[in-house]
Amino acid sequence: MLSLLRKSPEVRTSHGATLVNLPERAAPRPRPKVGVALGAGAARGWSHIGVIQELVSNGIVPDVIAGTSIGAVVGGCFAAGKLEQLESFARALTRRRIFSLLDVSFSGSGVFSGGRLKTRLERELANLRIEDMPIAFAAVATEVGSGHEVWLTRGSMVEAIRASYALPGIFEPVKLNGRWLFDGALVNPVPVAVCRALGADLVIAVNLIGDTMFRGTVISDRVVVDQTLQALDIAANTVDSSRAGLPERAQTGFFRRTFGRGDDGTPGIASAVLDALNITQDRIARSRLAGDPPDVTISARGLGRFGLFDFHCANELIASGREAVRRSLGDIEHHLATVSVGTRRTI
Repeated sequence: MLSLLRKSPEVRTSHGATLVNLPERAAPRPRPKVGVALGAGAARGWSHIGVIQELVSNGIVPDVIAGTSIGAVVGGCFAAGKLEQLESFARALTRRRIFSLLDVSFSGSGVFSGGRLKTRLERELANLRIEDMPIAFAAVATEVGSGHEVWLTRGSMVEAIRASYALPGIFEPVKLNGRWLFDGALVNPVPVAVCRALGADLVIAVNLIGDTMFRGTVISDRVVVDQTLQALDIAANTVDSSRAGLPERAQTGFFRRTFGRGDDGTPGIASAVLDALNITQDRIARSRLAGDPPDVTISARGLGRFGLFDFHCANELIASGREAVRRSLGDIEHHLATVSVGTRRTI
């Protein structure tokens, strides 16, 4: 009888009743696991907030987040359910507040110790561990000396984020599990491969570093040299002089020498480091993305007018991230409908 039911649309029973063999419904297609790779880019990374918000508002909720540098900050806060708090913090930043968060260090291997930023992160993320997050998360860092790429997928969320954004020469490196780590942008500025390794079927990469069409140009950091330095006289008055070890006037001169340029155009140490890192990240990102391309790349437009330290421009940057997702929605939805589920590549 069962074999007949499979072969014939209608079967008459001994009682005269007719059984109709309805065609079997196809099993619903399983939802692809979505991974988002949030790239490095310093202040421009505030646009990551808008990217995630717009994805979620369109029903595309990431299952996997991998972040490098500022991407680790935004990604970690999203994984911990603290994106709204990060957005409020970012929108409230002014040039004055930015410099008040920078604690000058003369004893370490960076211009700033990063202690005040750590304290600020701990207000929201204290005692949170990466392995306890509801979604998979990884922060990318670089090991000092060996240059090894390190994926931080367990342990303190705060320390992982700090290690990932520890710009060499700007912030002191972070010691984790016996290894000194700094900014992951030196090895993997847009961590697509990390998302795939964490199980993503569909990877959306957010690239903030180079020109969106890869025409061989690198976004300059001219804004931080001009407009931001105009606020230093005010900013110096907000910095704790006793903690920094400098009188207020000396701190103003220190910031100018560090972030500005000399009369002959000679860059300060921070400007030189940031420019060099920006160029390096651009070249590495091109190579990595060519070798392991994402399914969808999101590139916010108009980032050239924002400097790497323009953290006070969150309103414009968040809006730029949202607009970038809206432009890419068609591409994302196409890949969601066609990507193979459960056949991710092995790294």
